[in-house]
Amino acid sequence: MSTGFDTQIKVEGTDIRQLDLKAFRAQMGCVQQEPILFEGTVSENIRLGKMDATQEEIEEAAKAANAHDFILQLPNGYETKLAERGGGMSGGQKQRIAIARALISKPKLLLLDEATSALDTRSERIVQEALERASTGRTCVVVAHRLSTIRNADLILVLKNGVIWESGNHDELVAKNGLYATMLSNQNNLKYIFANIYRSKHRYAGN
Repeated sequence: MSTGFDTQIKVEGTDIRQLDLKAFRAQMGCVQQEPILFEGTVSENIRLGKMDATQEEIEEAAKAANAHDFILQLPNGYETKLAERGGGMSGGQKQRIAIARALISKPKLLLLDEATSALDTRSERIVQEALERASTGRTCVVVAHRLSTIRNADLILVLKNGVIWESGNHDELVAKNGLYATMLSNQNNLKYIFANIYRSKHRYAGN
């Protein structure tokens, strides 16, 4: 069946249609916008990324995901039982466990699908640090509306109405003063407005 156009997705120069998909998927990790946690211990939730993982591997992945320290503060550490969907945990904590799960298999390709979009500013910063550490030594494909998430990317593709509108790294796109620069300016203005609202609320609360 013809689609009317020929589009290729290549991985290290090879068309994805020529790859062994089972083997390819085994080398992928994915972190989604809404982390999916299951009823069970913290260790069991991380181990879902690699069923034969040792406790040492679990803790190594948690450290890479900025999760180890807060896990140790839980009532039973890694053996703390989580409620379904991670009830009682913050969005940032749940996301870091999901990142650890994605990293435990040491994937060559990491897909990040709006991984910080549902987080508050403080949680976003902690999770972003984890994602930057996780991206070292592997290829990352990031889908994001929060431009702070992709600031350090080697290549940014700016989409508009399903079409690649601009491409380049952060500095190149800012210099073009086009769509990316406009979106960046708008987001920075919103951060400034919300920061002032936050400061005003606390100033009046103290009076």
